Amino acid sequence: MRSVRARAALGATLVVAVALIGAGLAVLLVLRANLIDQADLQAEVAAREVAGALATGTPYEDVELDDDEDHPVQVTDEEGRVVLVSKDLRAVTGTGATGVTPVPSASAGATPAPDDDDDGDDDDQDDDRSRPGRSEVSSDDPDFSDGTATVDRTTADYRFAAVEATTPDGVTLTVYAGAPLAAEQEAVNTVRGAMLTGLPVLLVVVAGVTWLVTRRALRPVEGIRQEMAAITASEDLARRVPEPDSRDEIAALARTTNETLTVLEASVERQRRFVADASHELRSPIASLRTQLEVAEAHPELLDLPGAVADTVRLQVLAADLLLLARLDAGEKPGSGTVELGALVREEVSQRTRDRIAVAVEVPEGGAFEVNGSRGQLSRVIGNLLDNAQRHAESSVAVSVVADGRGVRVEVRDDGAGVPEDERERIFERFVRLDDARSRDDGGAGLGLAIARDVAARHGGTLTVHRADEGGAAFRLWLPRPA
Repeated sequence: MRSVRARAALGATLVVAVALIGAGLAVLLVLRANLIDQADLQAEVAAREVAGALATGTPYEDVELDDDEDHPVQVTDEEGRVVLVSKDLRAVTGTGATGVTPVPSASAGATPAPDDDDDGDDDDQDDDRSRPGRSEVSSDDPDFSDGTATVDRTTADYRFAAVEATTPDGVTLTVYAGAPLAAEQEAVNTVRGAMLTGLPVLLVVVAGVTWLVTRRALRPVEGIRQEMAAITASEDLARRVPEPDSRDEIAALARTTNETLTVLEASVERQRRFVADASHELRSPIASLRTQLEVAEAHPELLDLPGAVADTVRLQVLAADLLLLARLDAGEKPGSGTVELGALVREEVSQRTRDRIAVAVEVPEGGAFEVNGSRGQLSRVIGNLLDNAQRHAESSVAVSVVADGRGVRVEVRDDGAGVPEDERERIFERFVRLDDARSRDDGGAGLGLAIARDVAARHGGTLTVHRADEGGAAFRLWLPRPA
């Protein structure tokens, strides 16, 4: 069953069915128990009435018994013989005996004759044995049983109560009086029939209501699915799924889906722009290098070897930048090694022998400026910042390393034109160059600052640009110290 609506309707119907069946069984059991208790009480009252009459010495034939079918009575003696039954009682089961014809009892209302023995001791003992016993009705709870009785050709189920009574003659009799179960059976059957009739109807109603409510609730989901299918087919990430006005989970799903589409659209657009810019940047040095090689092939004496080498180096640098950006975009994590930024800055500056402006290094002696990360990537960041400063400086470039709170700050300053305040974030975008007057050879591809910020972010730090005291730009790289 693949439909959510069908599963919800089936689940709700099953739950309601189990609950109703359980409740119905409980109601039937309680109803039956209450009605049987009432029948027990009626049977006990009828039995005690007869037992009371017998206990007072009333002869069997004078005991008043009901002539109707409500309370059939059967009385048995100690030997299990039937001594008294209701009028018109034709058959009975569930009592002490199945007989319905009274059998004369040896002690049925007779008083024993006195003994003529002259032995005084024996006479005393005989008198004790023959003296009438104490008449009483048992106060114990009666025994109850289920049975049937046929009264005047009508057979029905009864609930019998058994009460013991002792006559003045010392005879112990057991009185069985029944109460009809017809009312209990009729009530139980009526309730059971109503439940069996109403349960299917109620289940159909529950299933239908659940189906309709679920369909209405899931209607926005179908709209979201259709729109997502259209977006997938058209590849138009500018489209958005409809957001319902409700504040439920479906509305949250729609909002989250639209947020995901927005991020995905921005990512795809950035990727397209990156591919287009990279292709454009690669095309110029490749075209230049091809032209020089074709000229050299035709006229070897005109080969511009330094230019070819420069174009090759530029291609190499650009390919390395693109490869590093690809690794960063793929989520490459920096290493877990420890890097001493003061030593790294000195080392990087010492290797820059061809800079047009000497770099002033300001690193306190004896300072501990350790951070966690990749030495190669951090060296690349410092090199890119120094390259940018050399490209824009007039006469001075300086780099400093200081402790800054829980981290270390590396600052690269120049005395150039600086960065306009409204452009201080845009310069960190890929392939962005603010100085359009510069040639591409002098200005680079516009990837250095983008790489530097991405590496800083991967190391848990930041890279920002400010106005330097010298009047130019001050790039501040902040990295956290090891925990």
